[in-house]
Amino acid sequence: MDDQNKNLLLATALSAVVLFGWYILFPQPAVEPAPTELSQAELTPPADGPVSAPSAVAAQPVDAAAVTNAADSGADAPRVEIDSPRLEGSISLKGGRIDDLALKDYRVTNDPESDIVKLLTPVGGASAYYALYGWAPGSGLDIDDVPSANTIWSAPADATLTPETPVTLSWDNGNGLTFTRTISVDADYMFLVDQSVTNTSGATVALAPYGTLARHSLPEDLKNFFILHEGLVRETDGELSEIKYDNIQDFDVDPRDGAATETIAVEDNGWIGFTDHYWMATLIPENGEGFRAITKYDPSRDIYQADVVMPTVTLVDGASSSTSSQLFAGAKEWATIKAYEKGGIAGFLDSIDWGWFYFLTKPIFAVLHWLNQIIGNMGVAIIGLTVLIKILVLPLAYKSYTSMARMKELQPELEKLKERAGDDRQKMQQEMMALYKKEKVNPAAGCLPLIIQIPIFFSLYKVIFVTLELRHAPFFGPFQDLSAPDPTSLFNLFGAFPWAAPAPESIMALVFIGVLPILLGVSMWLQQKLNPAPADPTQQMIFAWMPWVFMFMLGGFASGLVVYWIANNTITFTQQYLIMRSHGYTPDVFGNIKKSLKRKAKSETE
Repeated sequence: MDDQNKNLLLATALSAVVLFGWYILFPQPAVEPAPTELSQAELTPPADGPVSAPSAVAAQPVDAAAVTNAADSGADAPRVEIDSPRLEGSISLKGGRIDDLALKDYRVTNDPESDIVKLLTPVGGASAYYALYGWAPGSGLDIDDVPSANTIWSAPADATLTPETPVTLSWDNGNGLTFTRTISVDADYMFLVDQSVTNTSGATVALAPYGTLARHSLPEDLKNFFILHEGLVRETDGELSEIKYDNIQDFDVDPRDGAATETIAVEDNGWIGFTDHYWMATLIPENGEGFRAITKYDPSRDIYQADVVMPTVTLVDGASSSTSSQLFAGAKEWATIKAYEKGGIAGFLDSIDWGWFYFLTKPIFAVLHWLNQIIGNMGVAIIGLTVLIKILVLPLAYKSYTSMARMKELQPELEKLKERAGDDRQKMQQEMMALYKKEKVNPAAGCLPLIIQIPIFFSLYKVIFVTLELRHAPFFGPFQDLSAPDPTSLFNLFGAFPWAAPAPESIMALVFIGVLPILLGVSMWLQQKLNPAPADPTQQMIFAWMPWVFMFMLGGFASGLVVYWIANNTITFTQQYLIMRSHGYTPDVFGNIKKSLKRKAKSETE
């Protein structure tokens, strides 16, 4: 068998071993649940509420009637408009909920007339999703003494939340406690929520501030794809956890309320929230202030919930207390989230799902983002990234191709060894190893460029599929979304005929592939023709079919990934051709193509 073909087969097998070995040796770490015994605060879901009503002391019962009914959206309650450069929506004064939020810069589809992306939605509609803040009652207080999800807050007339104009909500319980909540928003996606309480009741009271993200049922656009994390994401004292929705349902059931619950005690800093493919909502308490990060699933109402409960404060008569926290609600933009991390939110960039190969995906995306900023076209930036990667691995590639060229030179000697050894395989192997050692040739060196491409290819696939910057990123012509499969199709001869191409999710789309997968198959085929076909008929058949199998396999992948693979094949072909020529061996590409066509014609006539 031709040595390069041996190397290719060996590389394929070794690559599979590397990938499976990685999954076996380095499994995703299991989340260690913190003790659920709460010393300062707990959340207990009532029988008829959409969110858990907090209680500052574990032994104190909760009045379920004080929590809003799931069907009661508060749609008729007054609202405060939200109008920032990148957000629009409103805050319901019923409960002070941030429950109506849309992203001005992003649309549902590529159509410029399509609706903008809706992130948070009120209770009463499909898949309600909202943020709620409040104070949990402790000693000296009943549930009616603190603001609940039903509380109607007061706000200045005609108030509008903008980056220049924060909004202050207020509520007096009528028994000596006055609550205020000041909400600010920056020019991107971060809200600052300042909560304060003043006690003039004449008695000492205890209460604990909290924040809640509640999500009713699973997201409508949930993808459930293995390479993408959707569900809970949290950072607690430097520990990142990504928990899918179905795994939240598997938490231990709290016998006090019947909800699947997990509680993490955070000593210093952290954040918790829900992440979608491209969007996220996250609760972020102040750094240095310990809190409880609580995740719940209430099966009776199909509600997923993330909570932060800050330490209980005790107020004597005439005392006040305040606390600040942040709410991120927006797009997972790399530059924006990185800026927030630099601003003090530890580990916030890890809210983007970089995967197990984060040590590759992070730098790969950073370079890709930098190239896109310079070039202004993500498709060209992918090609530029491919060139940089090939330059980076050029020393390894040169050594590999040099070894392959030396193997070519040793072919006559190897043939003589085969004749002398006959059927004695052991003698043949011994003499071959002696020859390789004498000539200082490593027959496995040709596998190295192929092996190193496997994690790079997987990491780039992760980057292209997961990162927001590839969403709806145009290349040229019909390729206006590099995160989506090639929109062209053989079915309509790439747009020459008036009928539409098959839907991307259909079987027809898998057969009638586009122009990019075809170019991929051709580039792989040409790369094969740098060397003569193997003498073994079985190997001939495998290598003859391989480019076209890959062409159909990758046809449904993101077009940005196919662009990378085409560029990689083209550069590899050029590198290998030049290195082989520098060692005195000129690949007969056209001759090898003619021979393969003659063999095919001969087999057909037979």
